[in-house]
Amino acid sequence: MIERSQGRLQDRRPVSVIDIGSNSIRLVVYEGLVRSPTIFFNEKMLAGLGRGIVSTGKLDPEAVTRSIEEFRRFRALSEQAGARELHVVATAAAREAKNGPDFIRRAEKILGTSINVLSGREEAHYSALGVISGFRNPVGVVGDLGGGSLELVEVNGYEIGEGITLPLGGLRLQDMANGSLLQAMKIARQELAGAKLLKNGEGKAFYAVGGTWRNLARLHMHATGYPLGIMHNYEMDPVQSMDFLATVATGNIDRMAGIDAVSKSRRALLSYGAIVLREIVERMKPSKIVLSATGVREGYLYSLLPRRKQREDPLIAAAEELAVLRARDVEHAHELVDWTAASFRAFGIDETEDEARYREAACLLADIGWRAHPEYRGTQSLNIIAHASFTGVDHPGRAYIALANLFRHEGVMNDSAASADLLRLATPRYLERARILAALFRVVYLLSASMSGIIPRLKWEKRDNGVLALVIPAEDAALFGERPIGRLAQLAKLTGKKLELAVEGGTPIPEK
Repeated sequence: MIERSQGRLQDRRPVSVIDIGSNSIRLVVYEGLVRSPTIFFNEKMLAGLGRGIVSTGKLDPEAVTRSIEEFRRFRALSEQAGARELHVVATAAAREAKNGPDFIRRAEKILGTSINVLSGREEAHYSALGVISGFRNPVGVVGDLGGGSLELVEVNGYEIGEGITLPLGGLRLQDMANGSLLQAMKIARQELAGAKLLKNGEGKAFYAVGGTWRNLARLHMHATGYPLGIMHNYEMDPVQSMDFLATVATGNIDRMAGIDAVSKSRRALLSYGAIVLREIVERMKPSKIVLSATGVREGYLYSLLPRRKQREDPLIAAAEELAVLRARDVEHAHELVDWTAASFRAFGIDETEDEARYREAACLLADIGWRAHPEYRGTQSLNIIAHASFTGVDHPGRAYIALANLFRHEGVMNDSAASADLLRLATPRYLERARILAALFRVVYLLSASMSGIIPRLKWEKRDNGVLALVIPAEDAALFGERPIGRLAQLAKLTGKKLELAVEGGTPIPEK
């Protein structure tokens, strides 16, 4: 029996995936095979297997040698991490090269497992599953740009169209164009001209998958002064980003803001990635470009889950896991979910489906900062949530959840611990709701002592005089006091409602 740290969830064993791409090879060990897998260990090498494949038809010999040696280390790391399973997938270069089968046989012998060499359509399918695993009801076109190929496939919620693969991966495009960016533009235009599914996606989202596009987005964040350095679900306006993409496509990137954050080995492919993305935007005219940190690896793991697990909400699954790891009482968090929903209804506050999901996540995460010093519980909670590896949440929603938990500790009108940029990112509507939700937290925590049992017995009752009373059961009358009355007064001021704290069967005592 493996002794596990209390910082890990006790009901799962790690699982590993090795992704053999045309440019990079990556080992990712996940904490377990679950709906929202957390990365346990992550290692990569930029092998460049597909370099020169256009002219030679073979995998780069030096890259093959280096990769074979690295596979020994990857297997040892997987075993050291305690992974119960090792899954290996290979993409464009391995499936197309003349010496690909021999390379795969040698790799299988070292890794001790079979390697799934994906066809272009399979690669597109798993990329789409990766996006489905990381977003809530994605609608649009998924584009996965690797070193050897570009996969395009339509998604509509859980439905996946028939994907296509094009020879527009960064390394391949560089080879085909013989290093000429102008020629690369012509090739990209020609190859994408027949991609009819791009036209079908007009006005919908384009989900960008792959390291080159993630690095492009990182540069875009620096260029626009974006306040949140989280790549997943980062959005770029297609029209406004065209000038930026055109600049990168010229190859003049050495002095661009943020270029130091991109490894030198990846910089050479940025221009080719920009060329392809610019041509896609021209042809598809998407409503937005959305970056996805989940792709083939996550899609492959997602395919192994039972259907009921696949349909779980990835944000809620991740928030609940964090609550299990860090909250005093998980059941208390679930009680908050139901009680705040009833409170919003009592106040006449409407919610969209996503707003309800974000409120639920905020409730599950409301107690994750309790071990910090009281002066820093709010900022610690905000930082954890704002920068957590959550999926299934856009950036404004992430800001809403983080700010609700900041205000829960710091006070509903105390903006000093949050940057002005984060407050703007939340949008006025989310900011208002974050304050109201935090105000509810601040009332109920003074009655529950952070433990389950009392919250389900608290009820909102409308009085004939227009007052909305929060009623404490008679057997819990001792919880009535000045501090919860004061907190309720803050909530009343924030919502514009007449509120009071009352004891069941007793005379309501007005707020002070």
